Amino acid sequence: MRKLIALNHVTLDGVIQSGGAPQEDPTGGFTLGGWQIPFRDPVGGKSVGEMISRDFDLLLGRRTYEIWAAFWPHVGESPVAPIANAFNKATKYVATNSLTRFDWVNTQRISGNAVDEVRCLKASDGPELHIWGSSQLLQSLMAAQLVDEFRLWIYPVVLGRGKRLFEAGVPPFALTLVESHSTPKGVFINTYRPAGPPVKLPPLPDNPNEAEFARRKKLAAEDAAASS
Repeated sequence: MRKLIALNHVTLDGVIQSGGAPQEDPTGGFTLGGWQIPFRDPVGGKSVGEMISRDFDLLLGRRTYEIWAAFWPHVGESPVAPIANAFNKATKYVATNSLTRFDWVNTQRISGNAVDEVRCLKASDGPELHIWGSSQLLQSLMAAQLVDEFRLWIYPVVLGRGKRLFEAGVPPFALTLVESHSTPKGVFINTYRPAGPPVKLPPLPDNPNEAEFARRKKLAAEDAAASS
């Protein structure tokens, strides 16, 4: 069984869109791209280097694949060449029903029902599967409980809008923190593993006094007025 690992650079309010450059993904009128750049340092770079130091394959949504295919095969001799070499070497599985031509080496198409195809892919022989970005695909895989681990670079910045790691509709689940460290610029690099449904508290006695009862009644009226 192959492990599926979701890797994402994420803001404190959960945004994962266009972190690397302003024009990376401006869809939906997003104008705050490049928010990762001020926080880059050797410690964060080392953590990425460790991620790509062992064998892995990539699982990408169509849009993330197009972003990466326009960049990583063309970096040449640069500080990010080791990352490019690792991504070029990896088999890239792309979930798409529209793309039929792939110029990036070692690319394979996944079409049809992506969840079913990824489930079969996980059951096959091979290295870890790494999914970066790919927000729409990731929502489906989380809903199907196919993600085995989350490795998150959490940045001390709030954007207020943009595509988020956990969008509305993802079923609730608990996570266990298995590793954590920080960079000098305040980025937390955390590894989490799913831990089943959230813990449910046992039934608690509920004997509200008159003030608490009045507060609840007022809140319910306000909520009803706001939704009408």
